[in-house]
Amino acid sequence: MLARLQCVVLDCAEVDELAGFYQSLLGGVVNQPDPRWAVNADWATLHLLGGLVLAFQRVEDHRPPLWADPARPQQSHLDLEVGDLDEAEETALGLGATLLDKGDGERCWRVYADPAGHPFCLVRH
Repeated sequence: MLARLQCVVLDCAEVDELAGFYQSLLGGVVNQPDPRWAVNADWATLHLLGGLVLAFQRVEDHRPPLWADPARPQQSHLDLEVGDLDEAEETALGLGATLLDKGDGERCWRVYADPAGHPFCLVRH
């Protein structure tokens, strides 16, 4: 093994806002003390159960990806496993997510954007 995944970093305009959004969806601890990072106005973290860390990095003039636009592609996204798509969608939208693609009703996932514009999928397990 050459490396170990340390964290997944999302660029955004407001690090605390986005950290709070993902904490509401996934649980965990925002800005838990960790010697690997110094949290500040430009960097926030979310430590999740199981050890995964999401980090949020402030980027001045952040330009979010646009769904289905090759000029501003998604570049990456998170798949979040849920038990009930409709219930999870209602919660995500209430927290500030935007529905990008509900699909045709047959598939087991839907595409959303977080408040900073990053796409993520809710996937029924």
